[in-house]
Amino acid sequence: MGPRQLTILRGRTFMVSDGRGNVEVNPAQPSGLFYRDMRHLSRWELRFNGRPLIALAGDVVAHDEAVVFLEEPTGTVYRNPTVSVVRRRWVGDGVTERLEVTSHDVAPLSVQLDLLFDADFADVFEVKDRLAKSGRMYRQVGADHVLLGYRRDGFVRETRISAGEAYYTQESASFRLRLEPGECWRRDIRITVGTGPGDAQAPDLPDRNSGRLDPITGEIPGEMLGGQAPRPVAQPPAPRRPGNHPAPAGGGQDVQADPFEPVAAWLQGTPRLDTDSDDLMRLYRHSLIDLAALRFHPDGADTAALPAAGLPWFMALFGRDSLIVSYQALPFVPELARTTLHTLAALQAHTRDDFRDAEPGKILHELRHGELTYFGQRPQSPYYGSADATPLFLVVLDEYERWSGDTATVRNLETVARKAMRWVEVYGDTDRDGFVEYATRNPVTGLVNQCWKDSWNSIVHPDGTLAALPRATCELQGYAYDARRRVARLAREVWHDPTYAQRLDRDADRLRDRFQEAFWLPDRGFYALALDGRKRPVPTLTSNLGHLLWSGIVPDERVDDVVSHLMGEPLFSGWGVRTLAAGQPAYNPIEYHNGSVWPHDNSLIAAGLARYGRRAEAARIARAVLDSAPHVGYRLPEALVGIPRASSDLPVPYPSACSPQAWASGATLLFIRTVLGLEPTADGVRLDPRLPDGLSRLGLSGIPVRGTRCDAAA
Repeated sequence: MGPRQLTILRGRTFMVSDGRGNVEVNPAQPSGLFYRDMRHLSRWELRFNGRPLIALAGDVVAHDEAVVFLEEPTGTVYRNPTVSVVRRRWVGDGVTERLEVTSHDVAPLSVQLDLLFDADFADVFEVKDRLAKSGRMYRQVGADHVLLGYRRDGFVRETRISAGEAYYTQESASFRLRLEPGECWRRDIRITVGTGPGDAQAPDLPDRNSGRLDPITGEIPGEMLGGQAPRPVAQPPAPRRPGNHPAPAGGGQDVQADPFEPVAAWLQGTPRLDTDSDDLMRLYRHSLIDLAALRFHPDGADTAALPAAGLPWFMALFGRDSLIVSYQALPFVPELARTTLHTLAALQAHTRDDFRDAEPGKILHELRHGELTYFGQRPQSPYYGSADATPLFLVVLDEYERWSGDTATVRNLETVARKAMRWVEVYGDTDRDGFVEYATRNPVTGLVNQCWKDSWNSIVHPDGTLAALPRATCELQGYAYDARRRVARLAREVWHDPTYAQRLDRDADRLRDRFQEAFWLPDRGFYALALDGRKRPVPTLTSNLGHLLWSGIVPDERVDDVVSHLMGEPLFSGWGVRTLAAGQPAYNPIEYHNGSVWPHDNSLIAAGLARYGRRAEAARIARAVLDSAPHVGYRLPEALVGIPRASSDLPVPYPSACSPQAWASGATLLFIRTVLGLEPTADGVRLDPRLPDGLSRLGLSGIPVRGTRCDAAA
């Protein structure tokens, strides 16, 4: 996001500005005010007597609040400024910005403040791909506000700027002030964002999921989740008193309930961390706050929330991301998993749809609400182009029951789970060879790669040659194996269907055996990255090996080989395991999936190592990622550049990494669970700790497990 940018967010609304609090016109950059996948402000500049102000200090003081201290431009170091300006900004469903202008002169002053604004109403895909608009902009100037609007047929988005008494034009609000010595002038400016009139009708789209989504807002109808329907218009947050927000170091134990701040109340329910590591304490607290800030309410009810994937590009529901974050956070905030499971179940595909890569039983990849999705120019309405979200749904369903004891949810979702398993067995295995493979049926806007490494060039041979489609990546088979084992347990213990359970266990055994034959490379001592479209192994050494340990598909006799590769110098950078090992022609430490280091990837690898009793190696990975925390402001980025740690004392964030990013924040939680060896039991938790070097005390109190709260300490 850049070192001089100020980013604040709450749920689906976020605002990115420069260090002065300004948003300058740059259509190709993700700066401005975004709401529900569209940009509602593309310009927001404050000027003093026609000139830009100078920033002396500015920072994000809470996830949803930023403060900037500015001074008048004097043009010379020999004249001290006589006017200071403070901009304090809050984001909620809209934005409130408070201006405070103070005179420090000994005589009365006449000054003019100009607030310049614009809204390009760019869909997030138009920003990324630099596409032109197709609809019509309009402006309305009122006595105390300006309305910026955009209409394309029945699709309407609006931004209303209310600044009280001012001189308004279609592009500005001006304040002409007369300040006495020492006088402070204040004004609250409200920005309201709207999705247009509620009677607008969406054009016909191919199989709009059988009417499951509201045609205007794109929301799941509230009754499907037991909540209320969402409001069509979002209001700005009420101004808060300075200091009335959670401290940046907030964890559940230190945050007081605040009627203006639902994040604080949510954090109060999280377990208390006890450790002798200040770095881990700060990372834990920051991770929880970021997860809280990324939450949004899919049904408009405050009691059900799940996290958006990451800022700025992925502030939306993603099946894979939400499921992995839910898994990571289960011993801390299990309600994320419950909401995620119900939300994804409500949007499970029921028909084949080539435009959206959907088949019956499949769990969605991505759901968007912008203009291009609305008009069927992009398939995210929702889009089902991921081969892993469906088996991961089943993995998380079982893990959720293990931690929560919520058998009612498992019973309610039995039909959904059985359909998801049928997708894994039938639709996910297009050639009936027993393996899950993928190839998009939408060659224009569909995803070429439908595994977690979903960039176009991630599934490559060691020399960089792309693997032929369709592709069956190794970790997909691990997920499918784990899903069968877990659904078999649910069938035995909750659904009381031993016949189904026995069949799934037999199928899992066959898959494990067939996987060893097809994917193991005996001359290299590791598993192939994938089978390509001609069923040839892709012999590239990647971090996917760790996901195989996490799933349990690796037999004991091959664990040593897998672990030696994961922890060897080609894969282990010192900051974590690389996505693709150094020494291969395809390796690039600054490539998104071909050499970078992802915290979430490493958290699953560490969990896999611990599953096989390799707790020292798991602790080493946790230590490496923890060591990076002070250098990245205790907010783990989406990915780090994969350069060797020995070549630099600093971890380098990937150039376009999302921050905050949900599964990077969740990685902290899974690392804590892993090094504690924390597992649920019938009457509490089991502990098997192996702490990283330099950490001698680690404990959690108030862990939610099966309807009670437990403590664990090492």
